[in-house]
Amino acid sequence: MNDSSWGAPPQAGYWGPSDQGPVQGAAPAGPTYDAPEAQQTRPMPIVPDGPAVPGYGDDQDDDRGAARLSGPLFRDETPRAQPHGNAPQNPEPMHDAPQPAPRPQKKSAGRDLGAAIGVGIGLGAVIVASLFVYKAAFVGVVAVAVVVGLWELTKRLEERKGIKAPLVPLAVGGAAMVVAGYVRGAEGAWVAMALTALAVLVWRMTEPPEGYLKDVTAGVFAAFYVPFLATFVAMMLTADDGPARVLTFLLLTVVSDTGAYAVGWRFGKHKLAPRISPGKTREGLLGAVAFAMVAGALCMQFLIDDGAWWQGLLLGLAVAASATLGDLGESMIKRDLGIKDMGTLLPGHGGIMDRLDSLLPTAPVVWLLLVLFVGSG
Repeated sequence: MNDSSWGAPPQAGYWGPSDQGPVQGAAPAGPTYDAPEAQQTRPMPIVPDGPAVPGYGDDQDDDRGAARLSGPLFRDETPRAQPHGNAPQNPEPMHDAPQPAPRPQKKSAGRDLGAAIGVGIGLGAVIVASLFVYKAAFVGVVAVAVVVGLWELTKRLEERKGIKAPLVPLAVGGAAMVVAGYVRGAEGAWVAMALTALAVLVWRMTEPPEGYLKDVTAGVFAAFYVPFLATFVAMMLTADDGPARVLTFLLLTVVSDTGAYAVGWRFGKHKLAPRISPGKTREGLLGAVAFAMVAGALCMQFLIDDGAWWQGLLLGLAVAASATLGDLGESMIKRDLGIKDMGTLLPGHGGIMDRLDSLLPTAPVVWLLLVLFVGSG
């Protein structure tokens, strides 16, 4: 008899080890149990008809003469002997033992902060070195980031949605878009964007027509979302104080994200957009605004030629808003795709697109406000 039958009602035709014959009222032995097996089986106690035992209602056990086995294997407490067939009329209530107070759980960042900080410092060193040593090198860094971001985005679209946005025309056109923005300004960026969209339409014609519309639509969206928005970073660089403008753009975005994380992690209680990004809070948004406005005032006063501190306050406010919206926008994309990160290239950060999410929509905002405040020169 296996363990799963312990505590079950005795089967019809059960024979004990004695010669007294079958249990009174039981049916004749069937083919399920034979005599040799019965002689090796320990008899189970019979509970005669009597008052119901508290805890076992009629709707839980329909067999009146069913045998019950209770013991340490089935209950946590030690069994207490009771008179056969009698049940306590007024059992004493069981009082729960006092439980120790639960320890407060520490908040977790959800990522490897050590790796994230190390990778962030490394990326910052590469960006600053290329930005202030040789402008063209920084344009190359932006182009490489765009190509990798496009690869991550198209790969996730194909894996999760079956959408095959053409990567080759997107990568070539995206890199050309960044270079055109640096060399020819906004006019060059728009021309490169149009040619890239046309290349996507033509490239996709080499495959069967099924899914053509969704593939080219995703391709045009990817071309606008990643390389076209990135061209505004290259256009910032063309000004006389271009490196300072790009550095201001990067600093304000990073400070905004840092302020949102720090304040939200410590004081965040009210969700900002729980259906899109449950981790973001209204307190975190206020932290992003405060940090970015202070950093903006300092950057405009000390880094940007002819800049004023009050302009930095407005710039910081705009950056906090655009960076938050950009972060929420990519969170929306990732939720639709059912993924946490766009990639795994950067330990502690995810993929390149997970770092570009707030930078890309912020670039045209900073470029436009700087042009309005201090001109394009």
